[in-house]
Amino acid sequence: MALPVVSVPMKKTKKPSLVLTLSAAGLLIGLGSTAYWLLTQGQPFSRDLPIGATIIPQDALFAVSVTTDPKQWQQLQEYGTKQTQAELDRNLIKLRDRFLTSNGYDFQKDIQPWVGNEVTLAILAPQASQPAPKPVSTNADAASSQQSMVMVLPVKNLEQAKSLLANPKTLKQSKWIDRTYQGFAIKQTDGQAGENISATLLDGQFLVITDNPKATERAIDAYKNKTSLATTGGFAENFPKIANYQPFAQFYVNVPTAARIAAAAPNRQLPAQVLAQLQNNQGLAGTINLEPQGIRLKGVSWLNPNSQRVLAVENKAGRMQSLVPAETLMMLSGGNLQRLWGDYVLTSQGNPLSPITAEQLRGGVKSLTNLDLDRDLLQWMKGEFSLSIIPNTPKDVSTADFRAGLLFMVQASDRTLAETSLKQLDEVMKTQYQFQIQPGLVAGKSVVNWVGPYGTLAATHGWLDGDIAFLLVGAPLADKIVPKPSNTLASTIPFQQTVPSEPNPTNGQFFLDVERTAKNFPLPILFPNQQTWLAATRSIGVTTAVSDSRSTRYDIFFALKKVDRS
Repeated sequence: MALPVVSVPMKKTKKPSLVLTLSAAGLLIGLGSTAYWLLTQGQPFSRDLPIGATIIPQDALFAVSVTTDPKQWQQLQEYGTKQTQAELDRNLIKLRDRFLTSNGYDFQKDIQPWVGNEVTLAILAPQASQPAPKPVSTNADAASSQQSMVMVLPVKNLEQAKSLLANPKTLKQSKWIDRTYQGFAIKQTDGQAGENISATLLDGQFLVITDNPKATERAIDAYKNKTSLATTGGFAENFPKIANYQPFAQFYVNVPTAARIAAAAPNRQLPAQVLAQLQNNQGLAGTINLEPQGIRLKGVSWLNPNSQRVLAVENKAGRMQSLVPAETLMMLSGGNLQRLWGDYVLTSQGNPLSPITAEQLRGGVKSLTNLDLDRDLLQWMKGEFSLSIIPNTPKDVSTADFRAGLLFMVQASDRTLAETSLKQLDEVMKTQYQFQIQPGLVAGKSVVNWVGPYGTLAATHGWLDGDIAFLLVGAPLADKIVPKPSNTLASTIPFQQTVPSEPNPTNGQFFLDVERTAKNFPLPILFPNQQTWLAATRSIGVTTAVSDSRSTRYDIFFALKKVDRS
């Protein structure tokens, strides 16, 4: 922004001497350097990284930093429904009880007065038991093979933190003992295995609390030896991409370590080829911010720095939402269907968690249409694509054959090849399923209709904007997209307020009007208590992009209802 120009009367003034000018410049540089030094003392890493990033060991499965700002927690209580608030409270109480209440502490009274702006909680991967240089107890050794939790609390009032550590609460079933490790004083309980609370103060800056003395030693080692999350490959480079001012929470998932844990689980073993593919990925991280209308999540995933795999930086999506009507309930778009399929084949092969294998899908297409998925279809589908659900709103709903239309659109990279494939598909529908293939016109545009044996119009395909092929199955809604609708999904307030505008350019977007969809159609169950959480959600929007050959960005927004406190 340009500064305003102010006219003043011109007067002859004596020019300042060169010595005075240089002295003033030197003073400003000195003051600036001093201020920078003071502000960065005790923070030898980027402020964009979560608190505790220099303490949590590299093999942590998961880490999350959450704000200690009461105003943000109060804002969180405004979202959703009474049911979701009850669910959230139950989970927070479990966490609070594990570290605080069960040991006689109250956060507001004992922690809040001295703690910094955020705290970090991490889950460490199990570590094979090894003879310790200084054995603590058999209980500690027994617990060392279990997953451990580490909490890092930054200290803003050192005297109060020291007082808390020096005068711990009296315990009912165990007692506090003191020891030293790597020069740091540790205070811990001597309770049962897996229930030992251990605490230490690192350089007067961080109070580290764990549920396992061995975990405390691992955190100290990571801090002193610089083998923490902050030095994990890609961590410090990618976290700043999603940094936000005063976030509610930040999280990190260690993908290869989590994959190894899953592979070792007795009831869910991952095949070697799947594990090898997951080793190409290093991390998934996110920043959560609370906004007036909902919750925003900015995410990034990145590959292992040593991985031979690279990502294609191809962000060419963003057109499809302007080709579907405003009443569209759901839209999923992407930049290159052929490339997406190739990535899916690579990551789903032998993966028991994949909804369907590549070979099953290829076989299904071949069986149903007699077409080769790769050669006859995906060969010309190298452009942007979308899958949308458009509701049917006839005057008499009871007589409608279909409640909605499923619309598939794809930008053809080779229209001649595409038209050949569509003619083959028409022939299959005619000879194998006894559909009538009828040419038609919609708003002056040529289309092809598939009419069922009982005279029901079941599907329509044609072309939009010259190179975009469409196939509409279900409700006869071709007149909603041909010609291009005047009121598009992209122009609606729900879409604009829900689907993030960044990153831009984009590689794909997703929009779901949860309220309208849930009222009319059953949604597949994907996670526990799904109905409770969806009942609190108005809409969901996602925008993705490939940042570079090693990382991908995601922005997600959940437009939420507000709790009725009447």
